[in-house]
Amino acid sequence: MRRSTTLARWTLGVVLITWRYMWSTTPLHRTTAAGDLTDVGPPLPDELTDSRCQPMGTGVGPVFHRLFTVDIDGSRLSGSELLATLAADLNRAVPTEVVGVERIAGGARGLALGDEVVVHMPGPWDGPVRVVDATSTSFRLATLSGHMEAGQIEFRTVAHGSLLRLEIEVWARPASRTVQMLYARLRVGKEIQLNMWVRFCLSAVRLAGGRARGGVTIRTRVVDEDLLPGARATISERSRA
Repeated sequence: MRRSTTLARWTLGVVLITWRYMWSTTPLHRTTAAGDLTDVGPPLPDELTDSRCQPMGTGVGPVFHRLFTVDIDGSRLSGSELLATLAADLNRAVPTEVVGVERIAGGARGLALGDEVVVHMPGPWDGPVRVVDATSTSFRLATLSGHMEAGQIEFRTVAHGSLLRLEIEVWARPASRTVQMLYARLRVGKEIQLNMWVRFCLSAVRLAGGRARGGVTIRTRVVDEDLLPGARATISERSRA
């Protein structure tokens, strides 16, 4: 009974965020291009890498390097203040109709090195991650065993002229052939991820007390799996370097 209720909530949530996405008046600028081995992302730090980590080299299929960008005009928060607000409670920015973020290890506030959270989505979509890098204006999360992807995601703020820019950068591959089918071929996971991070960007604009200048830009670079044989070892070594 509980499982059917959860599935119904997830289905309704996906429909709702997709509906809002389709009818959003915010301009979305999407580009896709072929990538190369510079798109595999930064290495994982040795001191935060263990058997539970799910680095890029453990994944299957193509590498998806995605960058979500929104420029905030009139922000009442500095870049560090906005990142601190997001790190204190990611639930304030994710689409809570279908996503919930729970801290499973670490301190009570903020995000420090080694802290762990899990993004709860009904079905096979839960995403445990660990903080592997953190500064006053950025934090980077690495996927752990059980995540649907293998890779990392970074949230950061940078000054862009008179504007405050929020960037969300993802370096990831599907964790399994099943996820690859849902993500890359049927595009279900890919579009859900895109909807979620667009919503996150716009929620961050609201939290900053400003307005989005020019909409949200989504840049995707894809490294085809055919380019990776012979490079898989390189990817694994970079993840451990």
